[in-house]
Amino acid sequence: MFWTGLASSGGKLRRATRKWGVAVVVASGLAAGAALYARSPEAPADLSPVALEVLPQEARATHQRILSGGPFPYEKDGSVFGNRERLLPARARGHYREYTVAARGAANRGARRIVCGGSPPDRPEDCYYTEDHYASFRRIAQ
Repeated sequence: MFWTGLASSGGKLRRATRKWGVAVVVASGLAAGAALYARSPEAPADLSPVALEVLPQEARATHQRILSGGPFPYEKDGSVFGNRERLLPARARGHYREYTVAARGAANRGARRIVCGGSPPDRPEDCYYTEDHYASFRRIAQ
């Protein structure tokens, strides 16, 4: 009865539906923004530790190359990681460097990386593993 009345009342149902749609979009945006701002230099995203031994063999090999100072198979290996996602603890620019973890059979670098911070680069303070191209990180427990 209610819906019939709205449908016959000159588009009120469409307007009500649009208003609810806008409300859902706005609420979703606010929730995403809250999640973004929940990350701060003092409280970065969850960086639960992962043992080096349980990482893929390619990640362990990349980690060993980092500690040995190379050689690195990819041109971008060792380049500065800007931490724009703010998932890692805040540090001065240049603190973090990224390294590619080879992707089996891929024609490109793939999504897996190890990001290490500290100086010199072959003696990092901390290293982090991401398998989803910086969407999440896990601290490598050494």
